[in-house]
Amino acid sequence: MKNLLILFLFTTFCTLTAQEISKPGLAPVKMVVDNYHGVELEDPYRYMEDLSNEEVIKWMKDNADYAKSVLNNIPGKQKLFDAIMELINRSSESIYALSITKDDAYYYLKRKPGEDIAKIYKRQGFSGEEVLFFDPETYNSDAERTYTISSISPNFQGDKIVVGVSPDGSENPEIIIFKANGEKYPEVLHLPTGISWLKSGNAFYYNKYNSADVTDLNRQIFTKVYKHEVGTDQKSDSVVFSKELYPDLKIKDLEIPFIFYSEEADLDVLFLSTVDNNMDLFYKSPLTDNSEKWKTLTTREDNVVDVKASKEFVYYLSSKEAPKYKILRTSIGRPSVANAKTFVGEYDEETIKGFELTKDGLYYITMRNGVEASVYFLANDANSPRKLDLPFTAGEATLRGKNIESSEIWITISGWTSPDKRYLYNPREDSFKLQQLSAVVEYPELDDLVAKEVMVESHDGVMVPVSIIHNKNLELNGKNPVTLYGYGSYGISMAPTFSTVVLGYTIFNGILVVPHVRGGGELGEAWHNAGKKETKPNTWKDAIATAEYMIREGYTSPGKLSIFGGSAGGILVGRAITERPDLFSAAAPLVGSMNAVRSEESPNGPVNTPEFGTSKNPGEFKWLLEMDAYHNIRKGVNYPAMLITSGINDPRVTAWEPAKFAAKMQVATASDKPVLFLTNFKGGHGGRTKLSDTIDEFAGIFAFFYWQAGHPDFQPKN
Repeated sequence: MKNLLILFLFTTFCTLTAQEISKPGLAPVKMVVDNYHGVELEDPYRYMEDLSNEEVIKWMKDNADYAKSVLNNIPGKQKLFDAIMELINRSSESIYALSITKDDAYYYLKRKPGEDIAKIYKRQGFSGEEVLFFDPETYNSDAERTYTISSISPNFQGDKIVVGVSPDGSENPEIIIFKANGEKYPEVLHLPTGISWLKSGNAFYYNKYNSADVTDLNRQIFTKVYKHEVGTDQKSDSVVFSKELYPDLKIKDLEIPFIFYSEEADLDVLFLSTVDNNMDLFYKSPLTDNSEKWKTLTTREDNVVDVKASKEFVYYLSSKEAPKYKILRTSIGRPSVANAKTFVGEYDEETIKGFELTKDGLYYITMRNGVEASVYFLANDANSPRKLDLPFTAGEATLRGKNIESSEIWITISGWTSPDKRYLYNPREDSFKLQQLSAVVEYPELDDLVAKEVMVESHDGVMVPVSIIHNKNLELNGKNPVTLYGYGSYGISMAPTFSTVVLGYTIFNGILVVPHVRGGGELGEAWHNAGKKETKPNTWKDAIATAEYMIREGYTSPGKLSIFGGSAGGILVGRAITERPDLFSAAAPLVGSMNAVRSEESPNGPVNTPEFGTSKNPGEFKWLLEMDAYHNIRKGVNYPAMLITSGINDPRVTAWEPAKFAAKMQVATASDKPVLFLTNFKGGHGGRTKLSDTIDEFAGIFAFFYWQAGHPDFQPKN
């Protein structure tokens, strides 16, 4: 679930010619009663957890066909789609996912107007001549599958490049290896993740899924780390880490191991990954066998969420005794965090969100209330950091250095109404030089938009930051269509960033509202912990308080207020509408976690227990039941209209979670509003899909919301 971080990345559906399809029947009830620690719980759609059941798949397909026909018959949907695509295609090119090698070769993804899938391009230096390096549409001749690029990983020398491709939006990558001249090596690796090149540049580490079957409960359990020698068959790859090789580490079933080689420290670093942001790290000399023990770098109790090294020092970003984070430092010879001292202390009103190292010193980003970014520079020869005077007020900022041997640092800043701009910063002159990878695009429509940042009082008196994006000439008459978007898990912040999708939505006079709910990381780790496990209700109660604020302040009314969110954001959406169905006209939980009590019985379930809890524990089961939207549906309630989605290839939120929720909601609701269930049978958890399909989904979601809000341009004849 955690990888659905970027605003509005969800499973796609294909455009159909507008046609009417009969509404499918309700799914049959086949009651199962479970006893959890003395609590009896009815589960009428347990059988849907078997996605090989032909009856279940037919019901899902019938619902998908019907949902698509309804959405495609909404007037205005095509106009909305065209508006968003026109905004996107104003750019002569879209460039992202940049990797820069030591010899200054640029590898990146680029999509030109009219293209559905990005390709890899290469140039030598920022101003070098661009050449097409790899087109994923030429990778496989299988016309039934769509391959997109999921990763670009050059080695240190820049003479070999690993490229990951994924079919049909899945997370079952295939790895191709290229020479710098574009020539392919013969082998293809299947199911690798976490690529890390070794010092030689002729081999790399990777973790491998146990199965390509996203319903396989053992898919991520006790996976292994392998070493691959370039030019050899994957079958000959050697195991360098497993539970059996290192029993003394007592690795748990919810921990996924990765080994990364640190060139700066010349060490292998073992990372035992879960959704817990606090890192469990170990180190030892590179390429040593299992006779050498792993030494502790950090434990989860150290609350370290990021680590980087220079030739002399190791730096840690930690929230231990500093909920808004501090940066620690120790010598490279004594790298464990136990030896580290505070290098940059915690701020009172700002949260440290990340840092980057160059040969000149340390750069770091802070956020105030999750919506205002600042950048600081602490030079190697300075005693205190200097706050940089950014070219414009930033809602979000990101840092990208070339390597620790270079002074080059790029700072990209943006906001809700400010498109991304990438600057090369010169620390000696304290100057910024605009260095866009693609041409700057003008959006005159932004002149009519304003982004307000307000504080809203939640149910318990806590003040929650809320972003409101709308036309500056808006009349507060309670009649405006409003869409609320929320997430609130894993400490992920919904930082202000420009989106042509948002701009396209507002052209039709809709208001977008983003409450920075607890469970996110906007105000530091304490804010995350205030919406996690037993405190999870704060997440959806913060969203409810925001909805009430929008009504109270005259922006909108319950008949015009919609809500959506994806993945773990499904908890927020599902519980907001089951707790306060009267507040909303429409809702869209997208590839959402809707059945928290049973999530642990899916392949991605165990890894998520640090964030949400385990049903095996009596106390934590009660927390899961409280956040379980499926079990909180009440029969005979007037629920809002719903557009519920799932992806059949989704390895993060298995398709049966949204399916069970949709089946139960279709029976329970007493309103005459539609409850649509749309499964993408060629997609996964979101992203890695055709652009036109993604924009078609956005157009469908927003058209559905506008329809339910009574917008005159979106009212079907029937």
